[in-house]
Amino acid sequence: MKVIGFNGSPRKNGNTATAIKAVFAELEKEGIETEMVQVGGKNIKGCNACGRCKDNGDGFCVIDDDIVNDCLKKMYESDGVIVGSPVYFGSVTPEAKALIDRAGYCARAGGYLLKRKVCAAVAAARRQGAVSVFNQINNLFVLNQAIIPCSIYWNMGIGKGIGEIKNDEEGMKTFKILGENMAWLLKKIKKD
Repeated sequence: MKVIGFNGSPRKNGNTATAIKAVFAELEKEGIETEMVQVGGKNIKGCNACGRCKDNGDGFCVIDDDIVNDCLKKMYESDGVIVGSPVYFGSVTPEAKALIDRAGYCARAGGYLLKRKVCAAVAAARRQGAVSVFNQINNLFVLNQAIIPCSIYWNMGIGKGIGEIKNDEEGMKTFKILGENMAWLLKKIKKD
């Protein structure tokens, strides 16, 4: 089994990556392979509403000069998906939004290619906006019939500077329990 994580922060080793890695640690304890893909800071185009993903029906985007199709391939080949983003003015980063929009349309157009995958959102915030980010990411999963595991709180952590999220005990515990619940759910699904 494998879970792919997408770091929507331009900081490769910032608080969002720390949050995703906290989830990964629990998955890896259960023998589940993990892989992080850096999305933030990449030149990712937004959806241009051309509708050709629907016409093609193959689950991929006709925009082929950025990393989105590679990300889609990794999503489709995985058993689980995590998308993480810091809060940028109450929203996900532009790169995370572009990935969400294009992945959402392409996966649906390909026949709901995220259906029944175990998927989770994580958010890193300085102070506010994490629930909005959490909801925006989860729209990708909800509208694609994915299965979303829960934790003891919204999957968010607080920290401004790089690494400060580790000081948020409740946030780090939330990510840990999310990882435990993802692993449990993945194993239950795989057993069937």
